[in-house]
Amino acid sequence: MASYSRKEAREWARERLVGVANVIIPTMTADFKRLNEKAIRHDVETTIAHGFVGTLTCSEVAITPDEYEAFVRISADQAKGRIVIVHHAVFNTLEDNIEAVKRAEAAGAELVLLGYPPYFRPKSLDEIYAYTKALCDATDLAVMLFPIPTWDFSRLHPSDLPVPLLRRLIDDCPNVAAIKIEGGMPHIMAGIEAHRAFHKEVVISAPLEHEYTPLAQLIPIPFCGTNYAAYYGPVLPQVHKLIQAGRYDEATQIFYQLDAARKAFTSVPQAGNGLINRMMWKYEGWLQGYNGGPLRHPTARVYARDMAALRRGQEASGLNPTDDLDEAFFIGRNPA
Repeated sequence: MASYSRKEAREWARERLVGVANVIIPTMTADFKRLNEKAIRHDVETTIAHGFVGTLTCSEVAITPDEYEAFVRISADQAKGRIVIVHHAVFNTLEDNIEAVKRAEAAGAELVLLGYPPYFRPKSLDEIYAYTKALCDATDLAVMLFPIPTWDFSRLHPSDLPVPLLRRLIDDCPNVAAIKIEGGMPHIMAGIEAHRAFHKEVVISAPLEHEYTPLAQLIPIPFCGTNYAAYYGPVLPQVHKLIQAGRYDEATQIFYQLDAARKAFTSVPQAGNGLINRMMWKYEGWLQGYNGGPLRHPTARVYARDMAALRRGQEASGLNPTDDLDEAFFIGRNPA
């Protein structure tokens, strides 16, 4: 259960959502029949060692509700309060998501990343409001709103979740404590607008590494997540600390240092038609010491050409990827 009340959610977020949060993806056993608990614990420990302040327990994979609850529980048990466990609220229906958030809260999650199902096709912003408020009302956990074109709300407004809608939700849901600003991508106007309107009330997260590093030098952005930063190992948490300390020149030099890795990352297919290639993210983290290993089908695939490009990019940026052969990724560091 959360260590704070609904009315304390924003105060809690101000205190705890300072830093960078990555994503961990559940590893299955070699026969794909159950969770690999040792691998999950390994990834939580690696996350902590790399300096992250939180992690998203990814549900956007082939996993049952019971398995997902166990995934959250294992992660929270291993974390023991050292990092924030973020619930990934993207199950099939509103009813499924209400059940899932209650189970995740009981299992030890402390923050909700609120997404929307593929078959949720609102005809108005009022329908988005009703869905979002119903889910917020179903939990005492702090909620991070998530405008992004993935939901196809751009057909209703270019910013995906426009400021008047965000205003209603912040006013009506005391546990709305953060906004992850990816609305209107690839443009940053919607994110800047949300920051201008709400940064004094809720935590603003700029999760994209290539946007966070420059923007946070101009406007106060305390949180960067949840995101693919496991690909950069411990570097983005280090950059965050430099920026918060006002050491912008040093942060900028690291931004340039990461250029080869960043270009390699963008050169391979990270997502398609609204679905992130979580196997690709798993490989990217494996290069930096995370577990890797089996991910249940159906899943997108990772090809040798993409693995080679990602590895070369890390090498050119001085990120020292593992010397293990890529074949070892498919087995994982803690096989079971």
